[in-house]
Amino acid sequence: MLPFRSLTWTGRRLRLLDQRQLPHRTVYLECATASEVAEAIATMAVRGAPAIGVAAAYGLVLAAQAATEFATLPSVLEEAAARLKGARPTAVNLAWAVARLLQVSGPDLGSWQSNLLAAADRLYQEDAETNYRIGCQAQAVIPDGATIVHHCNTGALATVDYGTALGAIRVAAEQGKKLLVYLDETRPRLQGASLSAYELLAYNIPFRVMVDGASGHLMRTQKVDLCLVGCDRVAANGDVANKIGTYNLALAAKAHQVPFYVACPLSSLDLSTPNGEAIPIEERDPQEVTHVGERAIAPVGTPVYNPAFDVTPAAYVTAFITEEGLVYPPTAQIWAGSVALHKPPTGRTPSQGSAF
Repeated sequence: MLPFRSLTWTGRRLRLLDQRQLPHRTVYLECATASEVAEAIATMAVRGAPAIGVAAAYGLVLAAQAATEFATLPSVLEEAAARLKGARPTAVNLAWAVARLLQVSGPDLGSWQSNLLAAADRLYQEDAETNYRIGCQAQAVIPDGATIVHHCNTGALATVDYGTALGAIRVAAEQGKKLLVYLDETRPRLQGASLSAYELLAYNIPFRVMVDGASGHLMRTQKVDLCLVGCDRVAANGDVANKIGTYNLALAAKAHQVPFYVACPLSSLDLSTPNGEAIPIEERDPQEVTHVGERAIAPVGTPVYNPAFDVTPAAYVTAFITEEGLVYPPTAQIWAGSVALHKPPTGRTPSQGSAF
């Protein structure tokens, strides 16, 4: 059993592990309103596309619980939904979870409130199950003895449990595979150095933290079997929005013929977005770049460019690892229905990756 949970519903409150305090302090926030949940999402007390989606679902439950009249509940929910969706615009799971909860109704106030809670609880359970299934599907491309490069944090801290890319690494270790994981520190908020390292220590999985710019050198000088990352949104053509630095890692992987896999729950697929150019990229507080913690590392008044995400073109992705199986580019028609599962290109196995 893990020593931590990213989020827990207590019955009347949403309990969030404040990830801004990790790895040095374990502090939990008790959110009593949808506004408090939105603030926690915006300030990254809770983070990771799946986790903020589930958190937003419970935020709507809190909004509904505060309502006193059946007639006003729709407007209360719409207002809360707008606030929650605006907290982090890039991650599609957030809008997806909110939209799913808004489909819920009931014949009276109490029933509607109960139905919303049941729907949020289902999302919570489904997320844990989906992530474990992604981890199992990923074993087809994670050999025993693998050296893996991972970016940001995509584990149990970013989800309800297990996680996506880091969850696949955890499943591999649980199956007895010997691994070595290189963790990008992931500037500017250092989710790799603080959060992913925190998780792999808990799982007793061997790892090393490296600066983001070291991945090319690593791949040139040492054997790397694969890169494994998560995603915040995947466009209809297969372009991937993920934590800033993912594109750089994909470029290095292509240059060194290292397979580049994206762990992608189907809830992160956005068929309404045609390509990466249409994905909104959140820009965050300049202080995230000019400071490390409370310490300034740049002169006062330094201009800053601080996109929280970048877009990796589909052509750089070897395969998407979904809960239903592996999906291989080209991506023009791979997302038929909920997902279309494709065989690797002729003459290659999944572990060999795509032709660069």
